[in-house]
Amino acid sequence: MSDIRRSEICIAAVADVFRGDGEILASSFGTVPAIAARLARLSFEPDLMMTDGIACLTANVAPVSGAEAEDPIFEGWMPFRTVFDHLWNGRRHVVMIASQIDRFGNHNFACIGPHEKPKAQLLGMRGAPGNTIHHTTSYWIPNHSPKVFVEKVDVVSGVGYDRAKALGERSARFHEIRRVVSNLGVFDFDTPEHSMRLASTHPGVSVEQIVEATGFELAIPDAVPETRAPSASELVIIRERLDPANVREREVPHPES
Repeated sequence: MSDIRRSEICIAAVADVFRGDGEILASSFGTVPAIAARLARLSFEPDLMMTDGIACLTANVAPVSGAEAEDPIFEGWMPFRTVFDHLWNGRRHVVMIASQIDRFGNHNFACIGPHEKPKAQLLGMRGAPGNTIHHTTSYWIPNHSPKVFVEKVDVVSGVGYDRAKALGERSARFHEIRRVVSNLGVFDFDTPEHSMRLASTHPGVSVEQIVEATGFELAIPDAVPETRAPSASELVIIRERLDPANVREREVPHPES
């Protein structure tokens, strides 16, 4: 379909990070990841577990915008302490937003500048150190630029492959950074040294654009595919069920032609 928007390309790409996960707890931050996790649950990963954000697992999938949501159908009790039982045993996949990320997947959303005297205070460490060690993590970056894709992060909130290797298998046995999705493309760490690799470019984006917007040297295969478009049925779910008010466009505006 020629009217597919960049935000919808990104949603399908983030949804794909959950493929094959099965019955694990899916967590997501940001508008695009929230829609994407729900899209995965409603299409190819029906066993994904989601919470109401308070203390219960839900059987139904709530929209992120539009008319007043239907009442949740609770299928399980999951207070905060129970989340840790899943977290510590690799039974969770979180999509976090990165303020900075480097070639090995070290991530920062704590502060910009030295930790002892930052130029800007951000979210803090939050749960990122434990998340990245104990279960699968992916990242969503709505504004791809050299200020985000950096040679070295100012502070390590989330642990990358180089630091996980230094910790040893026993400490980082569930460590996996599955994918990084930005508004320009999709990236993985499928190289011998687990450095970031360009996996696909979004429609209308060139490899050169991505290289110019990245502050470190990417691994680039000989042939770079185009990120897949959502199917017709996925578009119906996105547009009519999950985000009828189109709030996704605020996070990822469609590029001007």
